[in-house]
Amino acid sequence: MRHPSRTITSLAVVVTAMLGVTASADPASGGGAAETDAHGSLSCQAHVPIKVLPPWARAGFSESVPRMPFVLGMDGSIAAILWANPLQSPPPKSHNNKILWVSRASTRPGSDLRISAQAITRSRPVGQPVQRVVEGGPGPSIINLPHAGCYELTLRWSGHTDRLDLEYVR
Repeated sequence: MRHPSRTITSLAVVVTAMLGVTASADPASGGGAAETDAHGSLSCQAHVPIKVLPPWARAGFSESVPRMPFVLGMDGSIAAILWANPLQSPPPKSHNNKILWVSRASTRPGSDLRISAQAITRSRPVGQPVQRVVEGGPGPSIINLPHAGCYELTLRWSGHTDRLDLEYVR
């Protein structure tokens, strides 16, 4: 007869191993793994969930409570509203990787939105960061990145800085 604590320990090892295999790769995202941030929450998601936009990010939407896929910056200073979900690299021929950047702070007239996108794997940088600019500051943009994977974006505009993660799939 097995000792009960050994059975529980064995079960815990099996469950932990299964969870690790399940979370290690998402074949639909081109083999990239979902990253977790320092708080253990999912930071890169191939398919960003559709949620109600924050009140400060609703200008221009006709619905009173608009729902869109979006990623909020770590400091809550900016939202990346995705019109393509998932974002793709290389970009598809059928549509653009359109992102509407909305700043929580009023920035009119604003400086350009400067984006430094660093590919990351297991929370470690991979290669050199790539730079993108949205002229005139947060607003509509087409942001294409060099390859599929998780990217940590550092965003700077009109004296503000924030960071968020975006996943691009094949």
